Amino acid sequence: MDGDDSAAFYDKVAVFSGFRSLMDPALYSALPDDWIIGTADIVDSTRAIAAQRYKAVNMAGASVIAAVTNALDGRDFPFVFGGDGASFAVAPGDLERAREAMAASAAWVSDELELTMRIALVPVAAVRPQGLDVRVARFAPSANVSYAMFSGGGLAWAEAAMKRGEFAVAPAPSGTAPDLTGLSCRFEEIPSAQGVILSVLIVPAPGADPAAFRSLIEEAVARTERSPDAGRPVPSHGPALRWPPAGFDLEARAARGGSLFKRRIAVLLYTLFIYVVMRLRITVGGFVPRTYIAEVVENSDFRKYDDGLRMILDCTPELADALEQLLAAAASAGVARYGLFRQEAAMMTCFTPSVMRSDHVHFIDGAGGGYASAAITLKAMQA
Repeated sequence: MDGDDSAAFYDKVAVFSGFRSLMDPALYSALPDDWIIGTADIVDSTRAIAAQRYKAVNMAGASVIAAVTNALDGRDFPFVFGGDGASFAVAPGDLERAREAMAASAAWVSDELELTMRIALVPVAAVRPQGLDVRVARFAPSANVSYAMFSGGGLAWAEAAMKRGEFAVAPAPSGTAPDLTGLSCRFEEIPSAQGVILSVLIVPAPGADPAAFRSLIEEAVARTERSPDAGRPVPSHGPALRWPPAGFDLEARAARGGSLFKRRIAVLLYTLFIYVVMRLRITVGGFVPRTYIAEVVENSDFRKYDDGLRMILDCTPELADALEQLLAAAASAGVARYGLFRQEAAMMTCFTPSVMRSDHVHFIDGAGGGYASAAITLKAMQA
């Protein structure tokens, strides 16, 4: 694949809309050999969660996606949000801008959120000699957006390599500010309507039969799709919006220019304007609040696949129990390892570069620990 074809690779990946099809290998295309995987996570996120700082942890994880997107002038590239981190892939021509954006995000996370972000850039060419691959598909939860799905085991290997200290990228100097335009978390927590917000992580057990693992994932997805709205935690009327928003301080810290005090005042005034517009359903220019909220619901990223299934579900306790029994049986059979975490509410982190466009993205996680807490139970199973 020549350079031009490599750069245009992701644009040519076909988009699919039925989530039940996510394990179909025909949907996935191998990343070009000259592409690079970026991966990031928050060190000791467990402690931050215990300190009730999971909104900050989510903001940190999403900051990498926002910074790289803005550095690439909004061009599409494959990424996945993991709650306390994120991963993505870029063409070689975008490597240096992605590196600078990642490094600036790590500096910002340290300066403004007092968290430590570990970051790495792993060549796809380093993955394939491990007997693994990095393949990507594009799932569209709505007509407005698509989210990347990864298979082949290579992304998980890259994340593990990062945690071993390999392929590390140094943070930018303290005070370096990434462009996080569009990153916010203004909506309130979303309480469960069905009884439980369930964080789900399912990965293949070492040496698992691929056909058995595929069957397990398809069964887990089929069960959730029989529940109301396929388990989506975001209600049809959208999440609650209050003023001042719970996340206004995080949004102020993500803004550029002026002292933190001035940024806080600016964010408070702007979010007051937004609150009035949304509450009274006032059309401003081409912005129609009802349309925007409908898009927020449709575009929400509450289930994905990145070498394992991740879901944040609003479900009944009975469905949560049934999924746990299904996964326990699969673990006993050597098919999969899993992590589950139950909480009372979900939370949303938004990346909206422009409210005048329909392709704004909304990352969903559990409000009581989410994916990171599910990962703790998964790691305990692997020990």
